[in-house]
Amino acid sequence: MFKKRKKNKKKSTFREYTEAIVVALLLAFFVRAFIVQAFKIPSGSMENSLLIGDHILVSKISYWFRSPERGDMLVFRFPLDEKRDFIKRVVGMPGEKIMIRDGKVYVNCNSLSYKTDCSPLEEPYVVFKPHGYPESHGKSWGPVTIPDDHLFVLGDNRNNSQDGRYWGLLKIGEFTNYMPVRLGTLKFSVPFPCSIWNAPCWDYKIRGVAFLVYWSWDGKAGSPRWNRIGKVLN
Repeated sequence: MFKKRKKNKKKSTFREYTEAIVVALLLAFFVRAFIVQAFKIPSGSMENSLLIGDHILVSKISYWFRSPERGDMLVFRFPLDEKRDFIKRVVGMPGEKIMIRDGKVYVNCNSLSYKTDCSPLEEPYVVFKPHGYPESHGKSWGPVTIPDDHLFVLGDNRNNSQDGRYWGLLKIGEFTNYMPVRLGTLKFSVPFPCSIWNAPCWDYKIRGVAFLVYWSWDGKAGSPRWNRIGKVLN
């Protein structure tokens, strides 16, 4: 009798651990798929806002409740190869006419009289470092009117960024009849009442908006950048 009770106790303990692990895995899956995801910055195209070795958190749920806005730092699937993730800043919105002259961005301006009739977009985060592409490369672009469901995105480090000037406009996404769930290169279709609430049924090409640096490693110095940990991104 004693041995039987002990055996049942072992089964109960094993079941409790199994259930706890399954719940933890499901919760981690849910958070990564729908709430927040971590990314590492591999290049200097967003300097000085983001540095090589920064580890950032990206909100995946923000655009369920609002549309992308100018100034957002987006992580998205590279249009020419969706297996790769890029991060750039939103500069042009749907319906706007965007052009670049002498490295400055103009919104809804006449291409002939912009110097006297318009002011360039204020972008305090932009840097023009001497290295990278030739000085004249990418300094002139457009004018182009951005169609619906598209954005124009640029890197903050304008002389060292492969962005919308070279591969075109970023498609935001498209509506589906299900909730799309992506994990890396895997894509799942989850039934959802899209006719009641269609926001989760939007198949984003955008992974989310960056909001926090949670860790930063200086590879050259071989040490953490303590002053960047916890930095809120804007």
